[in-house]
Amino acid sequence: MLSTRALRAHLLASRLAGVVATSRETSLRSYRAFVARDPRVTIGLDPRWNWSVRDVVALMADRCGVSADPEDVSGADVIDPELTLGRLAAFAERLGAVAAGGGSVLFGTGHPHRLLGFYAGLADALSAAGCSVLTPAQGRCVDITTRFGVRPYRIEYVRGVAVLREPGARAVGTHSHSPLPVRIALQAAADAGGPLPDLVVGDHGWVCGAGQLGVEAVGLADTDDPALFVGEAEGRVSVAVPLDDAVRSDFYRPLTRYVLDRTCLSQ
Repeated sequence: MLSTRALRAHLLASRLAGVVATSRETSLRSYRAFVARDPRVTIGLDPRWNWSVRDVVALMADRCGVSADPEDVSGADVIDPELTLGRLAAFAERLGAVAAGGGSVLFGTGHPHRLLGFYAGLADALSAAGCSVLTPAQGRCVDITTRFGVRPYRIEYVRGVAVLREPGARAVGTHSHSPLPVRIALQAAADAGGPLPDLVVGDHGWVCGAGQLGVEAVGLADTDDPALFVGEAEGRVSVAVPLDDAVRSDFYRPLTRYVLDRTCLSQ
């Protein structure tokens, strides 16, 4: 088993936590956009509370460990590894509860180049344990607004994990914050009369979009993704794990191992 101490050392060495690549400027820009209800940053969440920038900074300091000083406007952001470990344990607890009940899970990521392996390892283990790993809306077209205009993508599943792909593209998937894919996937599952997920696991719009619709959701979030932490604070996201979501894909493998060890799903 991977010990908590060993994982903490890995988080710091890989910069998944500690001093991370996300800049303070980038995070503050996201916090201001969130307060302005910019859909590119709310990513499917309709906040219930009237959040100010100071409120968001205070929340992110509490949930991630970033500076609590709104006047601190430059440099690299910092994630407290103890907060990462604590929420990763809560993340594992929710997965373990679904696995124990033989429930159904929907996985989706807006970071396929970085996080696909992390989620796929969990999906493989849950499937082997008798859970249903859902793949609704396979091949369905989704029109996503980008800085280049509206572009068509398709929902595809890779090892049980939903990603967005441009038609004809060879890449594993594209980076996306949109909540539209999870909305379409959940509607497709309902229309087919099949099971709805007991849990949605992912990041970005997959978590916020599901939580907004009342489906339990857990996921990973960087310091410039305030929507997941606001959703957690408001009770619509079960667990938001603070970490850098854009480091090398192999750096997430110990996290998969740690979660599976804690849920007794290691193979």
